Amino acid sequence: MYTLLKPIHVRKELLKRNMCIFRAQDFMRIFNTSSHTTKYFLETQVQQDFLQRLKRGTYMLKTDPPSEEEIANALYKPSYISFEYALAYYHILLEMPYILTSATTKPTRLFTTSHASFSYKTIKKEAFTGYSLVKQAQRSFLMAEKEKALVDYLYFVSLRKSPHYERLFANLKDRNYYRIKTLNREKINMYIKLFENKQLLNLVNFLL
Repeated sequence: MYTLLKPIHVRKELLKRNMCIFRAQDFMRIFNTSSHTTKYFLETQVQQDFLQRLKRGTYMLKTDPPSEEEIANALYKPSYISFEYALAYYHILLEMPYILTSATTKPTRLFTTSHASFSYKTIKKEAFTGYSLVKQAQRSFLMAEKEKALVDYLYFVSLRKSPHYERLFANLKDRNYYRIKTLNREKINMYIKLFENKQLLNLVNFLL
């Protein structure tokens, strides 16, 4: 497909495959290009503002930008959105954090792009669950259920590795706060067991 390797054709093919974010290896496979041709095309199109480099080897279409949530999923795999960002998404945490936070089984990382900062916190493989695919219009991304996002967050609070939001803690202790009433305690207890951490259990029992 080298003779068709023009931005308009590349965009059409990537969108047909629902790949507004892609890796250089994906590009080589889809368009049957050499590593040299691929590197030249990608670097040239970044300079010409057709593409944006998110990190080494990972790019996005600037003509059809993905959501921050989709970028978060694509930057570091495996991962799902959780912690403070997910709690704000569910309106349990009322302050929207500046950093989009995700859980991963890989080492902790932080990426900063022109769009946002993306933080990834390591959890044990046994606790890497409790998330699902969220679909919004033509966007889709992996995000924790509200109960799992809360347990993930409180786990790191118990380790003193996440900020302590006074207003959130006050709302969690308020049995009449309507957002808290929607939480499923059985799910919370199930997710707590996955971490096997007494400090987490004590904290949750204190708050809920």
